[in-house]
Amino acid sequence: MMKGGEYERVLRYLDRDGDGKISASELRNGIGMLGGEVGVREVEMAIEGLDSDGDGFLCLEDLMKMMEGVEEEEKVKDLREAFDLYDTERCGFITPKALKRMLKKLGDFTSMDQCRAMIARFDLNGDGMLSFEEFRVMMN
Repeated sequence: MMKGGEYERVLRYLDRDGDGKISASELRNGIGMLGGEVGVREVEMAIEGLDSDGDGFLCLEDLMKMMEGVEEEEKVKDLREAFDLYDTERCGFITPKALKRMLKKLGDFTSMDQCRAMIARFDLNGDGMLSFEEFRVMMN
């Protein structure tokens, strides 16, 4: 997660006219400089959704919310990829058998009972498997 000073640097970088706020065109240009491509309407909708004071611009606080949202999306994406590695049965859950199989690939020879116990610690609904949401709880 970024620190306050880092957000301020990002704001200054994107704020080409130096008014302390980011306009739709400044945000679009900044995304373009980073190699991204986004339409005018998408940028306008993003600003509209994040603009806390209704002036049509992003202030530092708005930028922080936006960046933290992007960081959270990346974190969820990374967790999903990790979850999918363990969901070897492609059933949408991590079963004790799938956990055992993955741990064996990693060189850890855990018993089926140990795998059941590992899953039970985070199995919120008691079905003997880990859903993605239970996996997220475990990883946090």
